[in-house]
Amino acid sequence: MPPKTKQPERRPSRPVTITAVIDPVAALASENLDDSLYLYDTNKAAGSTGFGTPELHSRVTKGDTLLWNVIPLECETYAAITDIEIDPRVAEPTRKVYPGTDIVFWTAEVKQDLTEPLRYRISFLLGTVTTPFTPTARPALAGPADQAREGR
Repeated sequence: MPPKTKQPERRPSRPVTITAVIDPVAALASENLDDSLYLYDTNKAAGSTGFGTPELHSRVTKGDTLLWNVIPLECETYAAITDIEIDPRVAEPTRKVYPGTDIVFWTAEVKQDLTEPLRYRISFLLGTVTTPFTPTARPALAGPADQAREGR
């Protein structure tokens, strides 16, 4: 019988919530989202970086469930995620609605571990404007290997 090789321990998959906080009044006034988008996630303990910026790097591993939502700073101004563009080999975001409400969120499962950051694009509808707002800066999903390479 061949000797057993020790497999690296995988931590259990977990939900990672990515929240976009938007100042819709400022974004509508400037007609862009670059200085009015603040991204956060629930994975700081695992090494996510870039909190409060549009270039959040969310640390994820295969099997994690991602959940994107949006919170407008001005509660009377409509804000919603309209699209998430990401490599479908890594995640396929799906638009969902909380039961009994009109509150939209997006979810996806991470299909593979990442060896380098994977940037993605997220677009929003704001107020009564029908053209989506897409920031120039792009957030990313990042894997544990990225953290080791960055010297953390």
